[in-house]
Amino acid sequence: MNTPLLKHCLSLMALAMILPGFTPQVSAAEKPKILAKLRAALTPDKKPNIVHIVADDLGWKDVGFNGATDIKTPNIDALANNGAKFSQFYVQSMCTPTRAALMTGRYPFRYGLQTIVIPGPAGYGLDTSEYLLPQTMKDAGYTTAIIGKWHLGHGDIKYWPKQRGFDYQYGAMIGELDYYTHSDAGVLDWFRNNKPVKEKGYTTQLLGADAVKYLNEQSADKPFYLYLTFNAPHTPYQAPQDYIDRFEDIKEPTRRTYAGMVSCLDDEIGKVVATLDKKGLRENTLIIFHSDNGGTKNAMFAGQMADLSKTVLPCDNGPYRDGKGSLFEGGSRVAACANWPGHIDAQTVDGIIHAVDIYPTLAALAGASTAKCKPLDGVNVWETISKGKPSPRTEVVYNVEPFRGAVRQGDWKCIWRSLIPTSVDLFNLAEDPYEKNNLAAKHPEKVAAFQDRMNALGKEAAKPLALMYVAKVGLAHGKPAMASEDGKGAVTVEADGHSITDEGVGDQDIAH
Repeated sequence: MNTPLLKHCLSLMALAMILPGFTPQVSAAEKPKILAKLRAALTPDKKPNIVHIVADDLGWKDVGFNGATDIKTPNIDALANNGAKFSQFYVQSMCTPTRAALMTGRYPFRYGLQTIVIPGPAGYGLDTSEYLLPQTMKDAGYTTAIIGKWHLGHGDIKYWPKQRGFDYQYGAMIGELDYYTHSDAGVLDWFRNNKPVKEKGYTTQLLGADAVKYLNEQSADKPFYLYLTFNAPHTPYQAPQDYIDRFEDIKEPTRRTYAGMVSCLDDEIGKVVATLDKKGLRENTLIIFHSDNGGTKNAMFAGQMADLSKTVLPCDNGPYRDGKGSLFEGGSRVAACANWPGHIDAQTVDGIIHAVDIYPTLAALAGASTAKCKPLDGVNVWETISKGKPSPRTEVVYNVEPFRGAVRQGDWKCIWRSLIPTSVDLFNLAEDPYEKNNLAAKHPEKVAAFQDRMNALGKEAAKPLALMYVAKVGLAHGKPAMASEDGKGAVTVEADGHSITDEGVGDQDIAH
């Protein structure tokens, strides 16, 4: 492909296409695509740069390329419309599990992060025996950076990204923070290379500006992997007023603010792409964009910084059922696209891709070995991403927990809630992608096979760290929440040294 003669011929072809009077037998629309492929062919084989952009709680239909009309996302749409738009890109249904899947290439039930997210007061994190994607990329000669949200352990520095393979870190460690104070419950959650940073600014714009600065410092001589993980548009719903004012036509106030958040996110992504262009790095840079889960449709999963039980939740997952935290499609089938000029065909890709597939796919592109990893659940889906070929993935494990699970095999999907009262949903997604018709009663043999599969996966699963943490906190001995008839609260007494085995326990009469 890179022989001197072929390079000379291709150079002449590319030159001819831009000379005045040249009238090729291709349309004007096709000319840029041909030029991009010619340039790619002329470029010496080298490892691509990778910019992996993750949005937070973005609704499937809250981008233009999936049909949004009230929210404008021209920069994200340009990436999608000139690259691969994914119709079946899956993640886990909540933040921490998805981020763990991306970093490990393994389903989160294998190391205990399958249930909810890591709470702010919790001290656990992603098992340090897992060999993470940035470590593998570093082994292949990449410079690595995370700019944005981590959410894979914050209570012990051993879980932090600088300790897990990232050369550079900037942003938040926990899952939810105020966009202006960069804090939660008065605790600062904003760091650069492990050191707290006190600065003013809106987090989306700060992250975008830092990404631009980082890219400007990069050289074409050394490949980089940038994990750019915005916390937008996760709660709390906050946006600069000038962005909110862009959407006066949206009458519902929370949706209007949310639209401003998404618009700001889109602008920052546009600045990142423009920087790559200006630096001459764009043609050797793969950009992947997706949300970490579906948009929030249930206030239970809308964060803890504010009571949103009476708020009209603003996310739109289009025709897909439910949203964040759910095992229905709206929880984990997300807006996603990939773009790399000359390497990814512009088309809608219908093949199934899961978050765990990103690790082996990027490793293969980087020429990196995964020998240090534990057995991966992900598979290399590059031919699916770049050419739209059938996906090698035939199964998706939405999740496996002690109380519920869901698996897709081919077109069939089963959701099993094992707690009493138990329930089973069975759908043919090819015929019913919006999960309106439960076919469990008609296909008991399929249900039984899926339940066997989920039981087998459950036997491989680690205990959910979140449930262990909640049980420890909830069952810890503490002061009883004792009511009183006079409203003055519980009566307190001094400890008398008795243990629960002493015969005298209960002898004291307590009176006001």
